[in-house]
Amino acid sequence: MNTIDNRYDFLFAFDCQDGNPNGDPDSDNSPRFDPENFQGLVSDVCLKRKIRDYVAQAVSGDSAPASGNHLYVQSGATLELQQSEAYKALGIEWKDTKTNKEDIPAAAAWMCANFFDVRTFGAVMSTDKFNCGQIRGPLQITFARSMDRILPIEHGISRVAYTKEEKTRESKGNTELGRKHTIPYGLYVAHGYLNPFFAAKTGFTLEDMELVRKALVNLFELDRSAARGSMTARALVIFRHDCKLGNAQAQQLFESVRIEKKTGVESPRSFADYTITPPDASTLPKGVTLIDGLSQPLV
Repeated sequence: MNTIDNRYDFLFAFDCQDGNPNGDPDSDNSPRFDPENFQGLVSDVCLKRKIRDYVAQAVSGDSAPASGNHLYVQSGATLELQQSEAYKALGIEWKDTKTNKEDIPAAAAWMCANFFDVRTFGAVMSTDKFNCGQIRGPLQITFARSMDRILPIEHGISRVAYTKEEKTRESKGNTELGRKHTIPYGLYVAHGYLNPFFAAKTGFTLEDMELVRKALVNLFELDRSAARGSMTARALVIFRHDCKLGNAQAQQLFESVRIEKKTGVESPRSFADYTITPPDASTLPKGVTLIDGLSQPLV
């Protein structure tokens, strides 16, 4: 397996049309937005969940996950139960007492080796039972923010089938009403950072990073739903540094990618209303290589 010897920074752009890219549970599941300027938001947790879901299908499908690619955070799974697998595999006997601190490093290393999301994003596993410590992940992703204001819209919807039998006796009509939240359009941008020093600690490899790249490219292809409308990955601009410390500030590289509305467009309603222009390779700082992540593999 190829170890990570380079720092990577990347810009990921995606859009949503007539859907809800990330509902806010504190606001009746309406699309998240910045209340000061009404730019749309998609949380890092949402993006990581979609990466996990893609990896789960890519490495297993209908069979068991490939060795080393189990998922720690998944629907219906208890985290302590996942951590107990490390103790079983290492032959560490658990008694109803606090974990022996000497066992934690070995348990943490086992979790990194066997769970893709632990060695990628890190995890807080310092629970009372089966303590596996805390892992700081090498790959970090920011909230995604829309380039322009979004317009959250609440729609009234109806259906002819009732949820409960008693409704048919109570209602004088033949429909049941509901609500649905969407935005007409939004182009979102998130930033990602790969720290090779942390990658060495968790065992995160270049093959793992390539799997993340594929996940970002196909992030919404296996995640379709009526609630999310049409969502598409539009750009994945990866900057590879020729050393572990890096050759330029990440923000300097991100700002070299120009994302602009076309002339005369006031309220964007499709990706055709924008242009995304990566920097010319000749203008990049020395030691930085530009990779079109939508079409170029890392390995």
